Amino acid sequence: MTFRPPSAEDLQELGKKLEFNLDAEQAERFLSFMGPFFGSCELLDNEPAALPEIKYPERTHYFPDAKENSYGAWYVKSKIEGAASGPLKGRSVAIKDNIFVAGIPMMDGASVLEGFVPDFDATVVTRLLDAGATITGKAVCEYFCISSANFTGSGYPVDNPRKRGYSTGGSSSGSAALVAGGEADIALGCDQAGSIRVPSSWCGIYGMKPTHGLVPYTGIMGMEATIDHVGPMTTNVADNALALDVLAGYDDIDGRQRHLQIHDYSAALGKDVADMKIGVVAEGFGMPYSEADVDECVRAAAAKFAELGVNVEPVSIPVHPEGIAVWSTIFTDGLRETLKLNGAASNIHSACSPALWQAANGWLNRLDEMPQNVQIMLLFGQYLERYNGYYYGKAKNMMRRLAAAYDSALANYDLLLMPTSSGKPMANVTSLADASTEQVMEHALNAIFNTCQFDATGHPAMSIPCGEREGLPIGMMLVGKHFDEPTIYRAAHAFEQSFDWLSL
Repeated sequence: MTFRPPSAEDLQELGKKLEFNLDAEQAERFLSFMGPFFGSCELLDNEPAALPEIKYPERTHYFPDAKENSYGAWYVKSKIEGAASGPLKGRSVAIKDNIFVAGIPMMDGASVLEGFVPDFDATVVTRLLDAGATITGKAVCEYFCISSANFTGSGYPVDNPRKRGYSTGGSSSGSAALVAGGEADIALGCDQAGSIRVPSSWCGIYGMKPTHGLVPYTGIMGMEATIDHVGPMTTNVADNALALDVLAGYDDIDGRQRHLQIHDYSAALGKDVADMKIGVVAEGFGMPYSEADVDECVRAAAAKFAELGVNVEPVSIPVHPEGIAVWSTIFTDGLRETLKLNGAASNIHSACSPALWQAANGWLNRLDEMPQNVQIMLLFGQYLERYNGYYYGKAKNMMRRLAAAYDSALANYDLLLMPTSSGKPMANVTSLADASTEQVMEHALNAIFNTCQFDATGHPAMSIPCGEREGLPIGMMLVGKHFDEPTIYRAAHAFEQSFDWLSL
């Protein structure tokens, strides 16, 4: 990219767009005062990108064929060996394909990004490698990660290892399938509406959305900086806590982080839970699209905590359903702004990728090749531009009220409990091309009615498997105080060790 200074005619044309009458003489005068700004851009053109260091440069990759990719969950396979020793030595990790791994192709599920190769490693990737992990590939995700479905990515539907022919959920669809299918010990997912927790619920695994900012988001394609979360997905609680031990902590590049409280998460496991209080949120049941057997299963699982001596009580949080509206406005307005900046997080300290900017430039002119759910979200986000951030700002104000309601309940309870998703996994569609708009939107949105609120408020929330109906997994969500992941792990581990979720 090379900066070209504007001409007087350029300024006059811009003035017309802004309904500002700028004559030729004024335009020339204005140009004379813009010179220092031109110099700034010209200086930046000649400066290196100042990207984070790539600590483990030896890496290989290839695109697996269908025989080696039976769930359709791998985008690309790789081998990147981490440190010679560490807590994750011998563990294989799959990385969601919106997370930068230098030199390894990344698509974020989107045809408009095909051919993009990241130019540095995300902070979470470096931390995994520092801990001795082996990164074995990139996991398929949904188109720009904007769906809780499993078929909007530019590929084929991801298949559920627990019951073939059914959805994994999304947008971390590949991550969930690879963990549930035994092809990765740990996977990273990202969560702006439920994208770690919904696929974890539908694939019968453990998925933690940590407190906002606890795990750095540097080097990850985001949607809106205040709702971006990244966290671990595993087949058991111990591996999940161990992964968070490695991932959590301060990163001076990530402006999302503030007032961090770091803990030894593995140390929370195996502790008695008899002194705990859990509030079962009434409004988390009987929601739109709730399925009776899901509600029944989660209530039965909640009662199992009582067998462990936990005080389990109903609690009402009336604003919980309203949180969907708060989240949706932040999401749509913020997403549009991020895409306008070619993936750069707006108004926040972060590392920006020149390679991503080049790959993404002009993508908003390719709306016709995007899935219908993405088209709908981007069109509505574009429409909101006429209100100049009014609804975004008001939603941020309401977010504080929503967070305060959860905090008020959590003052009386250690954890809140509700279904992760209100429904069971849906049957797979054959392909995106064969799906109606109704199917696309139903799969994209119906699963997030209990999860999206906690992306807006930033509370930690984890999905744990608690039973199955019709051979389909069901997840129970535990929500804790900000930075109180240890209490979630303590309860989740006690439940896991005491009960076989497949028999509940």
